[in-house]
Amino acid sequence: MAEENVLVVPEQRLCLLGNFKGFRPFCADAFNALLDPEYMQFQPRSSVEDDPTFKQLIPYAVLQTEVDGELLVFQYRRGKGQGEKRLHALRSIGIGGHISREDADGEDLYRSGMLRELDEEVLIETPYTDELVGFIYDDTSPVGRVHLGVVHRLRLETPAARNRESELVESGFAPVSDMKLQLDEFETWSQLCLTHLF
Repeated sequence: MAEENVLVVPEQRLCLLGNFKGFRPFCADAFNALLDPEYMQFQPRSSVEDDPTFKQLIPYAVLQTEVDGELLVFQYRRGKGQGEKRLHALRSIGIGGHISREDADGEDLYRSGMLRELDEEVLIETPYTDELVGFIYDDTSPVGRVHLGVVHRLRLETPAARNRESELVESGFAPVSDMKLQLDEFETWSQLCLTHLF
């Protein structure tokens, strides 16, 4: 099976977002500059997984809804068969993954990849809106140093979403208030989203 080639940008392009670590609010100008075709490239995933001179762009979609006035967010635990081994067994509220060379067939490379990842991982059976709300960069861990998260907030009309992937275990909507009391069970990106978005 051919190796996946994933979208990366040179580390120096992070300066477009300002000198930040953790979470920062979305900036359309910086995002558009990050996606400048002159700097985007595809690299074999194995060659960039431990190379911090490139940042892999990762759409990270958070699914939220409200029931009887209570804010709920879709969450799951990462199973052992999930792609990023360094995150196994941790809970997450983010749906997403790498943009691959195959996504370049669409008019909007980034959007095509984001929607493909969303469709592969969850089935959403209700209308929703999608808003770009932030960036995540965490250089305190090996996995964080090589990825740049682009955070999407999906507001679902009803909690009609379920996992398509068997490796998204213990999945479903849960109250944000409960999850914020259990932050240490979540991967770092989810901790940052729960803290900054809610």
